[in-house]
Amino acid sequence: MNCKHFGECGACRVYENGYDGQLREKLELNQERFKTFYSGDISVFSSPDAHYRARSEFKLWHEGDDIHYAMNNATKDGVILVEECPQVNEYIASLMPKLLKQIKSKDIDFKLFGIDFLSSSSGEIVISMLYHRRLDSEWEILAKEIAQELGIYIIGRSRKQKVVIGQDFITETLSIEDKAYKFNYIENSFTQPNPRVNEQMVTWALEKFSNAKDDLLELYCGAGNFTIPFATQFNKVLATEISKSSINAAKANMLLNDIKNIEFVRMSVEEFVEALDGVREFRRMKDINIAEYTINSIFVDPPRSGMDAISCAFSARYEHILYISCNPQTLVRDLDILCQTHDVEDMALFDQFPYTHHVEMGVKLIKKGSV
Repeated sequence: MNCKHFGECGACRVYENGYDGQLREKLELNQERFKTFYSGDISVFSSPDAHYRARSEFKLWHEGDDIHYAMNNATKDGVILVEECPQVNEYIASLMPKLLKQIKSKDIDFKLFGIDFLSSSSGEIVISMLYHRRLDSEWEILAKEIAQELGIYIIGRSRKQKVVIGQDFITETLSIEDKAYKFNYIENSFTQPNPRVNEQMVTWALEKFSNAKDDLLELYCGAGNFTIPFATQFNKVLATEISKSSINAAKANMLLNDIKNIEFVRMSVEEFVEALDGVREFRRMKDINIAEYTINSIFVDPPRSGMDAISCAFSARYEHILYISCNPQTLVRDLDILCQTHDVEDMALFDQFPYTHHVEMGVKLIKKGSV
């Protein structure tokens, strides 16, 4: 990837040795980091080296009568005005200058301080315009004109206000093991930013569970990114998530893919353990008969903070554990607990974020003595 802002823009932190060299460095770092737990080969799944991000956030910077996209600079003590961003996919990259021109021509940039982009792989785009002022009917009329002229959806946001022009989601199609899965991605909610690497992560996860049987338990299921493909491989899936909006999105995505063998429950891991062990009763579990499940496998995809001791101890009950981590440092901490009862069978590195130090790791664990 070539970018005129390399070395200045804080969005990219690694510039040397080209993409392949950076990926080798990430692999070497994590081989060393996890050598206590795993001595085999770590599978590496690379990203396109440009136009890989399907969502991105930019500041909107005012200089006199002009407006610009901006990002924090590399030294984190100011901003850099952004004229291009080869990180974002081609549809967002093409839209960015056109949108800026429209905003200026319609004169709706007053107290506009940020613009977020969310795109599908087919070019369906919703943008969020963030304001330090309340949006009125005149803004809505002008925003509708921009949406129609550019063929996009627009969300206007200010404090305690959300104005939807068209719709607040896009529909993404992921190709996994030659099967197409559709997902509604809702504005201002978490989605995987790199769809091509996401496809590789889900495919790898399905392969690692290819010998698993019966039913699956999933913690931190989000909007069903892994859950829905898993449902084609297991008899039943029981999936938990604490976010109400994510659970609602997951249920909608289940229907979108005509999947019927998933039960979603909105609970924290701690609450779910209490419900499963009969410590407490929850109305949210009243329609779920846990006795109908035969669970030998668990899948976890926690936030950057990783799992806590309760979650690790609970996961260790199951023969097969598959763990996707967006923070290798907390993964090391959690493996210290999980490897008391389980052995690491396989590991993978997913390069979701080229030109940064971040990676996602996949770990397959199996209970000691079960093979």
